Amino acid sequence: MTAATLPVRHARAKGWWGMVVFVATEATLFGTLVGTYVYLRFHNAHWPPGQLPKPPVLTPTLLTAALLSTSVAMHVASRAASAARRQTAWRSLAVAFTVQVVYLVWQLHDYVHAIHVYRPQASAWASVYVTLLGADHAHVLVGVLLNAWFLLRIWSRLTRYRVVGVQASAFYWHAVNVITLVVLVVQLSPHL
Repeated sequence: MTAATLPVRHARAKGWWGMVVFVATEATLFGTLVGTYVYLRFHNAHWPPGQLPKPPVLTPTLLTAALLSTSVAMHVASRAASAARRQTAWRSLAVAFTVQVVYLVWQLHDYVHAIHVYRPQASAWASVYVTLLGADHAHVLVGVLLNAWFLLRIWSRLTRYRVVGVQASAFYWHAVNVITLVVLVVQLSPHL
């Protein structure tokens, strides 16, 4: 084969790889938190402790389903940005951002309530439960801030740097959505 017939391969941008490494470290954090939850679960007779009510089911499930749906909008935004379709990318990012903000506000409201009901200092279950939820909500907040930044940046024009940023942000959101799904399963595990 000559050089003219070889397929052209495009490497991923450094910003995208940076996000991959960041997501890997965050997956390790959540793996440790979930592992702690499971370890403590199998070393305690009552999980959660009998005096505590079981965590809610319906609201977190519906909110997580809504958050998972934003992966579609983020994927569309990433593809549109790659194809230099700025308006489509911006609109898709705006749809995802709106759902993500609603999710975060509602979950933070419920989180404040959970801290009062499941006081972290009261039991190992309450401590790991509140920590797991708080860490997940913090990651959603980081993603919301990323999306807000790129909504502002691609409003006026699309550059290669901004395209890579939208792609990295979409990758981050896919990871956060998977992590949030895992957190939901852990959250609902007392009901299983």
